[in-house]
Amino acid sequence: MSVPFSGLAKGLAVTLRTMTKKTVTEQYPDVQPDLPPRTRGVIGLFEENCTVCMLCARECPDWCIYIDSHKETVPAAAPGGRERSRNVLDRFAIDFSLCMYCGICIEVCPFDALFWSPEFEYAETDIRELTHERDKLREWMWTVPAPPALDPHAEEPKEIAAARKTADKLAAAQAAEQAEQHPDQEGDQ
Repeated sequence: MSVPFSGLAKGLAVTLRTMTKKTVTEQYPDVQPDLPPRTRGVIGLFEENCTVCMLCARECPDWCIYIDSHKETVPAAAPGGRERSRNVLDRFAIDFSLCMYCGICIEVCPFDALFWSPEFEYAETDIRELTHERDKLREWMWTVPAPPALDPHAEEPKEIAAARKTADKLAAAQAAEQAEQHPDQEGDQ
């Protein structure tokens, strides 16, 4: 059995509780907000890592990434070698009026050329000006936060462990070689 007007009473109770709480006003343009570390603002481009593989443009569900390139011939690195061709980036643009900030382009980039920047102040008065070219995307790269520090209790990455093991073996071999060359110094110490 439901009590008549119980829903109205609950709603009024919520309203009264909210009315009695102190309001917090953000002074936004004067004081920048403290954003969470993984804020998705805009996409920054680290152009030096881009190989024009086009994966980001192909995987984008909105087709808002525009890439133009041309091929250049690179001379042989060694005498007798063959010339190679490589793609050179001419244009990299993202239309933020179409972008839905899903991050697929960042995830599929195999060369770490795209990053999330917490920058969010890029409003324009004309929607056609929301297509940002590589110069603007490169500027946003400076606002990308550093990656978080590794967990001190985490297992050491395999690459670092292998490099450390190799360095330890090399140091031990050098110490043994030095001991063989100068056996009388060990007794003096």
